[in-house]
Amino acid sequence: MTVPVATPLPEPDLHALPAVEPAPSTLLLFLAFSRISLLSVGGGLTAWIRRLVVEERRWMDEPRFLSGYALSQIAPGPNAVNLAVFVGATLRGARGAVAGLAGLMLPPFAVVLFLGWLYGSRHIPRPVEHALDGMGAAAIGLVVATGLRMVKGGIRSAAAAGFAILTVLALAAGIRLLLVVAVLFPLALLVLGRRRS
Repeated sequence: MTVPVATPLPEPDLHALPAVEPAPSTLLLFLAFSRISLLSVGGGLTAWIRRLVVEERRWMDEPRFLSGYALSQIAPGPNAVNLAVFVGATLRGARGAVAGLAGLMLPPFAVVLFLGWLYGSRHIPRPVEHALDGMGAAAIGLVVATGLRMVKGGIRSAAAAGFAILTVLALAAGIRLLLVVAVLFPLALLVLGRRRS
């Protein structure tokens, strides 16, 4: 009589899904968001936040970050500020939310005050203005690249892809953002919620 031998299950690929690191201290959160706010010139804050939180430090995995990003999009206020509060609160509670918000807001506030004083007292040379234009173009490219990366992890069905395309087309056609959100958001919840249940 032969005894059946169980075939071993394949080992999971630990490199496919990066491990989430332990939550940082509030000081580290403040310093990380200060770095983001000082490096992001002309926009692209969401791209910098995602890169730091998901790819570099691995404080969050992609699905959790995308949930926070979606929440920050529909909550009142600037998306990057909402996202900083979400990341900080998720990692370190109320103190983390304050640390993320302060790190994101205080350093650029000081820089803008200084540059405003400088601009008011002297004329900025044309090459500096051209450099600022170039930084703005680079920030737009960074936002587009981050959007394409997030599409890979955030759209898991044809229906979700359809809603994403509808949103882009509606905004490109000049329909107001509030109207697009008011119509497509509940519709997407209804359709995608039924498919999952």
